Amino acid sequence: MRKFLAALLLALPCWTVGAGATPLAASGTVEVLFTPWDDAEGAVVRALFAARRTVHVQAYLLTSRSIAHALQSAQARGIAVEILADREMLEKSGKSLLPLLADGGIPVWLETRYAAAHNKVILIDAAQADAVVITGSYNYTWSAQARNAENLLILRGNPPLVRRYLDNWQRHRDDARQLNGTR
Repeated sequence: MRKFLAALLLALPCWTVGAGATPLAASGTVEVLFTPWDDAEGAVVRALFAARRTVHVQAYLLTSRSIAHALQSAQARGIAVEILADREMLEKSGKSLLPLLADGGIPVWLETRYAAAHNKVILIDAAQADAVVITGSYNYTWSAQARNAENLLILRGNPPLVRRYLDNWQRHRDDARQLNGTR
């Protein structure tokens, strides 16, 4: 039994390296915010108002009116906005703004395959050289800004990183079903 456990422990690092686990070269800039001290919500809104072509969102929960308004504004400016979200959190939360966004014409896809679709990611202008990745523990909610201890990273100027995030976003969207639609 000891030999088996020792072999298992030695093999464990091999199991953790999978497709896509190759490190990416560091490039670009990193903006780091911590709530409740820093204005993470404002940083997200400013980044969304700077979008020029596309916005891809992965959200566990979206109740922030400021962020929802910035997404609506982006769509009104002709920017392609798409949202992926956790189906269970939508059903649990009476404050989710996803139905409002979907009713306004923003495609909202619900992830149903996972126990929790816990990603918090926004990709802005993903096909552009100056694309932005926003990620971290920060949920797109009032509580995340005002009551929780959260972190937010805004990463700019790293096209391979953006590509990895966009590929992952598309993989999740392919498995999701559209809100107010079928799939």
